[in-house]
Amino acid sequence: MNTRQTLNEWVNAYTEDLLRWAIRKTGNTALAQDLVQDTFLVAVEKFDTFKHESSPKTWLFAILKFKIADYYRSNSPTKQAISLDDFFGENGTWLIDKVPTDWEVEENLLDNPKFLEIWQHCIDALPQNQRLCITLRYIEEVSADEICQDLELSSANYWQIVHRAKVKLRNCLTQNWFSL
Repeated sequence: MNTRQTLNEWVNAYTEDLLRWAIRKTGNTALAQDLVQDTFLVAVEKFDTFKHESSPKTWLFAILKFKIADYYRSNSPTKQAISLDDFFGENGTWLIDKVPTDWEVEENLLDNPKFLEIWQHCIDALPQNQRLCITLRYIEEVSADEICQDLELSSANYWQIVHRAKVKLRNCLTQNWFSL
C-alpha cells in the first residue's frame, strides 16, 4: 500500500474521533475542523518519520494535541488584556456598586429558553480562555487536573481564570437577567 492510500485510510478511519476530541478541547467546531485539517497536513509532511512504534491513531492524536496547545499558546491569556479593575479596588475588595446581590430564583432556569439565551450570551462574551475553562469544567464536567494538563496551565493559573470567569458571568447575568 502506498503513502497516499494509507493516509486516505487514516482520514476515513480517524477524522471523526479527532474532530470530536478537538471540539471537546476547544468548544468551537470551526476551530476544531481547522486543527484536525492541520493535523493531517502535518501527518502528510511527516509521514516518513512515523516509526509505527504506536498506532496511527495515537500518533495523529499526539499531533492534534500539539496543534491545540500551539493554538492556545499563541492566544494565551498573557496576550489578552484581562482586568478585574471593574469589579475590585486596589486592596482587593469589591467596589461598592459591583458587590454581588442575592439572586431570587423561583423557577428552574435551565427550563427557561430566554434565560438560556442570556446565559449563552454571557458565556460567549467571556475571553476565549475563560469560556473554554468554564465550559470544560462546569458543562462538560472535565476534571480541573485534566484541563490543566490539556491546556498546559498551572493549577494556580487555572483557578484564577475560573475565578475571573465566574465574576464576569455573575456580573453579566445580574445585568441581563436578574436585574430585569
